[in-house]
Amino acid sequence: MTTQAKARTDYYWANDREPHFQRRKDILKKHPEVTKLFGINPRLKYTTIALVAAQLTVGLFVGELHWFPFILVTYIVGATISHALFLAIHEITHDLAFKSKKYNNLLAFIANLPIVMPYAMSFKTYHGLHHWDQGKDGVDVDIPTEGEANVFRGFIGKFLWFLNQIVFYAVRPIFVKKIKLDKWQAFNIIFQIVAMAIYLPFAGWSGLVYLLLSLMLAGSLHPTSGHFISEHYVFHEGQETYSYYGPLNKLTFNVGYHNEHHDFPTIPGSRLPELKKMAPEFYDNLHSYDSWTKVILGFLFRKDITLYSRTKRK
Repeated sequence: MTTQAKARTDYYWANDREPHFQRRKDILKKHPEVTKLFGINPRLKYTTIALVAAQLTVGLFVGELHWFPFILVTYIVGATISHALFLAIHEITHDLAFKSKKYNNLLAFIANLPIVMPYAMSFKTYHGLHHWDQGKDGVDVDIPTEGEANVFRGFIGKFLWFLNQIVFYAVRPIFVKKIKLDKWQAFNIIFQIVAMAIYLPFAGWSGLVYLLLSLMLAGSLHPTSGHFISEHYVFHEGQETYSYYGPLNKLTFNVGYHNEHHDFPTIPGSRLPELKKMAPEFYDNLHSYDSWTKVILGFLFRKDITLYSRTKRK
């Protein structure tokens, strides 16, 4: 497929089951020792709390800067930490910090603090659907809607969508699959409102702007945001999920090991590289990436790649 190929105007429709179910069975049959990698990452809670403390502390003092260094600090420090917290919440969503779901949920509340919007518990529900019903039409809210795909076409359209993709990820579930508000989501909202009410008088509006701008930049023109595209956009027909093995994994809890993660969601990111080493014959033949920046540029400039470049199932 070349950059001159025709732009997609429909999703890739699949009739078979998502690929991870069978590969998981095959790996376990050939490499039963993989089960030794299951379990929690005991360092996850400390890393998460350190990231939260760092981001909230910067928010207390960043208002003293002039506008240019303010933007610079927000992009380099704030957006990087915010994106790391996205992926910390992702890990915690899989109950990989504690054995207890209750303690994982409470840690998710804390990780959610600098992101301002109380999304951790609703993300947990939707992310579970993404794993167990990957690509299913009307269920997997990770996939852009037809409306998005039809409106945001060509370079300009994709660029505008990419700049605001974090907003689409937040709003899309309302239109694709509504879920009932459960007690943990309610607790998440209450906890966040109270925490922000306490934090705002100390940080001021500049601190709040720092947190919100960090959030927006983390989900747009930031190298780490390439993982949103690299994970499931079909750049090579016949492959639905893609891994990234570059250096930014160190900042994102190894989320780049995405085939490995979908195959074994109960293995923490810290041990996914070990999974790949244990079963290289299942992963080395798959297309992968070494640069999220190249993925972003490919998404924006390749005419054949559109918001329809995702695999769906009825």
